[in-house]
Amino acid sequence: MPQKITELAQELGVATESLKNFIEDFDLDLSECLFPNLEVKDDFAKFARENVKFLQKYEKDLVEEKSSTQIASEIQQPVEKVEAIIKKNKPNLFENGLYKSSVSSFGIDNKLGGNYSFVYDYFGHLTSLTQRDFIGYRDLYFYITEMLNPFIDETQTKDWGIQKPAGIILYGPQGSGKIFWARKIAEIINYEFKEVMNSYLRTSFINGKRSDFNDFLTAMMKEDKVLLFLENFHEIAQEKPIDDSIFSENKSTKDIILHSIHKFVNEELLMVVAANNLVGIDNEVFAPGRFDIKIPIFPPNEDERAQMIMQYITLNLSEDAILMKILKHNGADKKPYWSDYAKRMKLFSNTMMIDFTQSVKKRLRNVYLRKKTHECKIEKSILEASFIECASKLTDEYLNEVQQFIREVSANDYDVFAARIEAMKKEFQAYIIKEKPHRKIGFNVEED
Repeated sequence: MPQKITELAQELGVATESLKNFIEDFDLDLSECLFPNLEVKDDFAKFARENVKFLQKYEKDLVEEKSSTQIASEIQQPVEKVEAIIKKNKPNLFENGLYKSSVSSFGIDNKLGGNYSFVYDYFGHLTSLTQRDFIGYRDLYFYITEMLNPFIDETQTKDWGIQKPAGIILYGPQGSGKIFWARKIAEIINYEFKEVMNSYLRTSFINGKRSDFNDFLTAMMKEDKVLLFLENFHEIAQEKPIDDSIFSENKSTKDIILHSIHKFVNEELLMVVAANNLVGIDNEVFAPGRFDIKIPIFPPNEDERAQMIMQYITLNLSEDAILMKILKHNGADKKPYWSDYAKRMKLFSNTMMIDFTQSVKKRLRNVYLRKKTHECKIEKSILEASFIECASKLTDEYLNEVQQFIREVSANDYDVFAARIEAMKKEFQAYIIKEKPHRKIGFNVEED
């Protein structure tokens, strides 16, 4: 019977957080280690049991206070390289000088070329990108599961009085994957996912019988273990009207939710709402027992973008599919082929990644219909045209959302996502228009 990661950690005599840190430090794919509900996969369990002494040494090093100089001496690497790794991955800790609980000497050694092939030997049968539960996002996954612990570990409520949340806000720029993570939350806690359609928010008459959103919520509370997902919450929960014509309707929806939410936990109902940003949302929404858990949903980083291109461009393709043959002929069935475009796609959303791959597929199909052979070259003009088409969706509105998101996640969870936030800040700089310095009028007195 599969074990939860907490049960495996207890068996090994290490903390659950140490195992999670280990997975991140050694860049192990989540789909190779865990099921979405935190049950451990066979390969990872086998590795952990056969290397328990190494994992215990890893944990001991992790919790020890140490300086970059001490780490450099231990792993026999230049201190400058050690500091560069810490600054990149843990920018919020770098200035402290002494590290523990989140900086591992083993992890740094691995990133600097240390030989840990014995770890990766256990994970030789890689899951194809199209079959993976996740593409990257280990940090976000572990953060979310931490927030969901009262659902996952019943002893938290029974022995410690830690209550399950009734409402969760997923916030992030449009197209960043909020509905994906809402579905994933439902999967993790074994709740049925149901989306609240706009029609449910309005009063309607069916066979002469009046029905409104309050009736819908009452019906949902009678069902077993339901996750309700509601989009555009940043509009519904506004404190002040943006548009008077719809404010009254939105206020009614908000009031019904806030009036009913205290019943959700006992009725095994969880409401997950999506917002592009948090600015302007009524503070009453964030009160304890309401939507007091805020989870940031990030656009993909550079490595995740490369993986996503690979995932979406090969999705549902068999080995003998014409597109797969074209990709293989050009070496485009491997991640390095797409690295340059992934690097250029700064702050592109998940939706933009899908749009890019769809555009490439359509253009390649047109080429194939002309040439009638899969041994055709993927011309740069095809990729550039798809890239430009996709980049046109980086509107001012979207970039403003990204800027606001960076502010909000920095205020709420900088310590957790420091590396991801700093990478976003750096990418955002590419879109800031820099004014050229004006040349002074007149003569320079120093000139001859």
